[in-house]
Amino acid sequence: MANASHSHNGHDEAGHGSVKSYAIGFILSVILTVIPFGLVMYPSLPKSITLWIVLAFAIIQVLVHLVYFLHLDRSAAQRNNVIAFVFAALVIVLLVGLSLWIMFSIHTFMMAK
Repeated sequence: MANASHSHNGHDEAGHGSVKSYAIGFILSVILTVIPFGLVMYPSLPKSITLWIVLAFAIIQVLVHLVYFLHLDRSAAQRNNVIAFVFAALVIVLLVGLSLWIMFSIHTFMMAK
């Protein structure tokens, strides 16, 4: 019979979340959701400023999720995961950005007739 002990190869170095870490992440996520929701539901600022605030809070919330729930940090154990995430994010930004640029260009040249 195989050895009864379980080996966690490659996972011993990675930091796993504690209840405190998850609680902090949850509270930050709720705050980062409620504030933009309140700004949209009860408009008190110009729409352009509200849009920028919502976008900023969305970016901050992505970072909170990466740190507190996905446990991505600058440790040596997470280096490959961070590099893979940055590469995937870069590919997505390029695909979306270049697609929008192409669609805008096509629209502009089709309307110029």
